[in-house]
Amino acid sequence: MSKLLLEVNGLKKYFPITGGLFGRKQGEVKAVDDVSFYVKKGETLGIVGESGCGKSTTGRLLMRLIEASEGKVVFEDKEITSMSKAELRKIRRDIQMVFQDPYASLNPRHSIEQILEEPLIVHGIGTKEERKKQVREMLEVVGLSSYHAKRYPHQFSGGQRQRIGIAKALMTKPKLIIADEPVSALDVSIQAQVLNLMKDIQKEFQLTYIFIAHDLGVVRHISDRVGVMYLGRLIELADSEELYENSYHPYTKALLSAVPIPDPDIEKKTILIEGEIPSPANPPAGCAFHTRCSHVMDICKTTRPAEQDINGHFVACHLYNK
Repeated sequence: MSKLLLEVNGLKKYFPITGGLFGRKQGEVKAVDDVSFYVKKGETLGIVGESGCGKSTTGRLLMRLIEASEGKVVFEDKEITSMSKAELRKIRRDIQMVFQDPYASLNPRHSIEQILEEPLIVHGIGTKEERKKQVREMLEVVGLSSYHAKRYPHQFSGGQRQRIGIAKALMTKPKLIIADEPVSALDVSIQAQVLNLMKDIQKEFQLTYIFIAHDLGVVRHISDRVGVMYLGRLIELADSEELYENSYHPYTKALLSAVPIPDPDIEKKTILIEGEIPSPANPPAGCAFHTRCSHVMDICKTTRPAEQDINGHFVACHLYNK
């Protein structure tokens, strides 16, 4: 087994709901509700789920861009959640993020050279000449040319901007990249190019990825293991092929049934999920999915299902209680 790079235990993020004349706390939104997983060196862990399920919040918690309400994040045996700002600054050299909207994450007033140099300046890496050389080299790595360094973000297409976003994440030679919906804003034809680029640079730089997305087809293309989130909880986690061929959780089965198959001769039954996704400000008791599940039992309404390990395939569902 490969060495663990990242361990997450009991991660929670509750956002307070305030109101009234004095802005008193009236409740809380359970954006991430007791999530645990690990990531091995060199692998890609995909995290999928509907909008609002907490997957992007999870990514930001791992980077400590927002503070966790509870839980631990351990990176290479160092606990990120309790680090000082000085320690956190050092560790961020090893953990970088690629965001969904490449235009919003690139400063429009800076040239590409300034944008790519910035992480090196922040972490005190190299001389001015060395930094400029690394900028040119990294642009070539992501499929752009060195002369693009003098241009500005608005002069590039969406796909090119995302390549620049990936180059920026690579500048400090990180060990882990958290990619938050990195291709969802791009055309389908460009998505494949960016995904293939990410796979190539993973081999070249021996990277580990956490790949966050809502598109199950995209996640299958790049991930070694896949975790499915619903209403702030991780409900199923397994090897990619195992999850797609033999999913256990009713929610995962319904999601996979909606993925189109490019073969007109194969008939596929779509499993419809009834009702609306509950509010994370008022999640159901017991299993979060019980209000929409066709297999609901009495225990689902009162007791939160424990995570079951079925030959390395993890699922939180009362149907599989031993």
